[in-house]
Amino acid sequence: MAPVRMIGTAVHRILLAFPTALFPAALVTDIAYLRTAQMQWTNFSAWLIAGALVFCGLVLAWSLIELLLSLRVDRRRRRLIYPALLAILFVLGLLNAFKHSQDAWSSVGAFGLTLSILSTLVALAAALVAGSGILNREVAR
Repeated sequence: MAPVRMIGTAVHRILLAFPTALFPAALVTDIAYLRTAQMQWTNFSAWLIAGALVFCGLVLAWSLIELLLSLRVDRRRRRLIYPALLAILFVLGLLNAFKHSQDAWSSVGAFGLTLSILSTLVALAAALVAGSGILNREVAR
C-alpha cells in the first residue's frame, strides 16, 4: 500500500472515531437525563450530537469521494454499504439533533432516546464495516 494511501486511511479512521464515540456518549447522557431529570444532561447530549454530526459529515464526504474514485476501477456493489451506512447515520443524527433542540422533557423522551439508540447502533455498524476490511476483500470465483 502506498504511503499516501496509508495516511489517508489513517486520517479517515481517526475521523470515524469521533461519531463512533460521540453518538454512544449522547445515548449515555440521554439515559442519565431520564434517570435524574437534570437539564444539563440534555445540553450535553445536544452538544455531543452536534459534534458527532460534524465529523460524520466529514467522513461521509470522504467516503463518497473514495467511492466515486473507485467506481472507475471497481464496480462491486458492496462498496456502497459503507457510504450508505454513513448517510443513514447522518440523517438519523440530524433528526436526533432536531429532536434534542426542543425544550426539557420533549427533547429526550421516548422518541429522542430511540433516535439516540438507532444512531449509536448505526455508528457502531459503520465502524465495524470500516474496520473489518469487508469492503477490501476479494471474493474467489
